Amino acid sequence: MPRRRLGRTDIEVSLICLGTMTFGEQNTPEQAFAQMDLALERGVNFLDTAELYSIPPREATYGRTEEIVGEWLQRSGRRDQVVLASKIAGPGEDWIPWIRGGRTRFDRTHIRAALDGSLRRLRTEYIDLYQLHWPERRTNFFGRLGYTPETDDFTPFEETLAALAAEIEAGRIRAWGLSNETPWGTMRFISTAERLGLPPPVSVQNPYNLLNRSYEVGMAEVSWRERCGLLAYSPLGFGVLSGKYLDHARPAGARLTLFPDYTRYSNPQAVRATRRYVALARKHGLDPAQMALAYVNSRPFLTSTIIGATTLEQLEANIASTWLTLDTEILEGIEAIHVDQPNPAP
Repeated sequence: MPRRRLGRTDIEVSLICLGTMTFGEQNTPEQAFAQMDLALERGVNFLDTAELYSIPPREATYGRTEEIVGEWLQRSGRRDQVVLASKIAGPGEDWIPWIRGGRTRFDRTHIRAALDGSLRRLRTEYIDLYQLHWPERRTNFFGRLGYTPETDDFTPFEETLAALAAEIEAGRIRAWGLSNETPWGTMRFISTAERLGLPPPVSVQNPYNLLNRSYEVGMAEVSWRERCGLLAYSPLGFGVLSGKYLDHARPAGARLTLFPDYTRYSNPQAVRATRRYVALARKHGLDPAQMALAYVNSRPFLTSTIIGATTLEQLEANIASTWLTLDTEILEGIEAIHVDQPNPAP
């Protein structure tokens, strides 16, 4: 399993990261334990979770994923073999009122409180990578298009950086990163950290897949030049790029079968593009999901690809994508589809 350095730190993470948001919702604790065992056996050393999880977010399952990961860490005794990432939820009065009243601020008080909870649930003394799950300010994330200038009040970047630096100094986190962030936000954090002599972000966890390559515009250069690499989430677009939902199929137990409101990658334009990507893969004798993952894995601005699975068979296949190298003909075929139907599901 290839490994890449996390930002400018000495932390090395596997090219594949095991995402855990299904633990406690689609996956039982026993299934989750089996996934984590298998992932480590296959060379994956990077686990990603969040206080928000399980997904979809519900008050009843808030923090449940971290609890399951924590139980596995305690049972297995493998904490020193894992690079553990988690996240503080951002504000969301209208959809997550059970998390600090939906009024999270990225200040010292809220960061400390959220981190206290995550450390307790994860049964660990430190988190290797602590991420801001989405911006506190009003901006583009979770598929929002366009930008309308708004007057909003958010924690000064200097205050957020100082709070995170204090947690690094205390040994409760080793590094910190961003998620669902914009070029402006990323560069503002980086430049402010540089000015103040404080630790900068080492990663950005944003969506990136064949149906949404918008990260390439603006963010890719930031990742490359500032050594703040992409942790790509939704590399299969909620599983859509596997082809299993084509022709209105809804396999039993699949995410879009259970949660039909997740439509980001299922609009007509995305379906048409998916059909073409699936056909391209099959023409070359490839599994469509592995082709889609192999493309993401190959990007020079990427640090790690976050995969999610509900079965061990899916997990095995996803991990195996690291051994697939796409030849020139396939890459040209992918690019031709992209030029014809660019970013149908941003």
